[in-house]
Amino acid sequence: MTDRPETRLFIGGHWVEGKSSFPVVNPYSGAEIARVSSAGSQEVEEAVQAAGNSGMNSLTASRRYEILRAVAAEIEKRNSELTSLLIQETGKPMRYAAAEVSRAVQTFSFAAEEARRLHGETLELDAHPGGKGCFGFYHRFPLGVIAAISPFNFPLNLVAHKVAPALAAGNAVVLKPASATPLIALSLARIVAEAGAPHGALNVLPGSGSEVGLPLVRHPEVRMVTFTGSLEVGRTIRENAGMKKVTLELGSNSAVVIEDSDRLEDALQRCLVGAFAFSGQVCISIQRILLNRKLADSFLARFIPAVERLHRGDPADPVTEIGPLISTAEAVRVEKWVEEAVEQGAKILTGGKRDGAFYAPTVIDEVRHEMKVYSHEVFAPVVCIERYDEFEEALVRVNSSQYGLQAGVYTESAAKALEAFRKLEVGGVMINDFPTFRVDQMPYGGVKNSGTGREGPRFAIEEMTELKLCSFRL
Repeated sequence: MTDRPETRLFIGGHWVEGKSSFPVVNPYSGAEIARVSSAGSQEVEEAVQAAGNSGMNSLTASRRYEILRAVAAEIEKRNSELTSLLIQETGKPMRYAAAEVSRAVQTFSFAAEEARRLHGETLELDAHPGGKGCFGFYHRFPLGVIAAISPFNFPLNLVAHKVAPALAAGNAVVLKPASATPLIALSLARIVAEAGAPHGALNVLPGSGSEVGLPLVRHPEVRMVTFTGSLEVGRTIRENAGMKKVTLELGSNSAVVIEDSDRLEDALQRCLVGAFAFSGQVCISIQRILLNRKLADSFLARFIPAVERLHRGDPADPVTEIGPLISTAEAVRVEKWVEEAVEQGAKILTGGKRDGAFYAPTVIDEVRHEMKVYSHEVFAPVVCIERYDEFEEALVRVNSSQYGLQAGVYTESAAKALEAFRKLEVGGVMINDFPTFRVDQMPYGGVKNSGTGREGPRFAIEEMTELKLCSFRL
């Protein structure tokens, strides 16, 4: 892969060699799969200027639709190639890598449709006594240059959730992908260019946060920053963005409440996926399972053996369910957090073992709020068990988190479902499903320290446009 053009910077429709480079490593094998050019301040300036001169804001809705549909079709055509690249770059098991590529097709397809729906409304200004003789309407206009900063865990589809709606609205994008996973973003840049997007519509700048991320956030010609990643980096972006629009998706320690026994088997199977898919490296991964005390023993008697049967192995093997974490350093961090929880009184029901970058699927009981594995985002295949007596108590415990991205509630009671929807302090409540549920057209985002703003093409476009009013005095 070292001779791929997609190992260089992509600026203004051209592949540009950086002054330095860094390695991209396969998390499973530890082998270097490519060296990628690293951007600096000069390339940031060139990319912002290229985006500003792209002419995206002059494209018709029909043309934007055609470009995005072409991107979706090409991603679908190159499914096998992109899936293989995701596996190599992230260590994501094949089943989840293939699903991510398919979801990216959906994200670009939904964004294409939204490009044709972008419109305003008329206003009856004479509904106000002072508006006699006036007629008004408003429309949404593109912001201009958008800086997108994406994470390693979904390096194709989370990039798509930033790039696709931005282009649909007539904006241009300067993208800084995660340093661990830049190759898939660079491949997407080629696809977008070959789909007919103007030069500068999408620019991709791999590099460090200090050399690329912060200069983008601070750049006076960048009108919006959209970021997915850690709370700490999100705070730094908020502090440095000035008056720019900012959308932040900052993760969570998502909880699922299992109240009724009627759906116990369904809840068990969904929790296996929700807690351990991609080794828990998912923003809405289940980190807390709250069990009604009356069904807790029955659930755990079946859940623990099922966790122990999860197949660990080569991510390229179709049977693999558990792959490595993104790096050995991350696995070591998780190991320390779990050891610290045990020292504070927690009990490991299964797992708790590290082998290089692999961390075994782990279930922890007898947790307390002050433990990092419970109160922080563990971002690993670790799930905490809690028992409760009353449903209202469970809702209070879910809300005790500093985060509020999504939550799941299993109940046969419509009244309890609606109570959860009203009271849970999260961006999305999934009734009779896990908090890991996401389809790509829904509004997605959190409250509290999980961030601000919403993704999902229609909702992201609202964030990425400016509403302008026109009033006629007749």
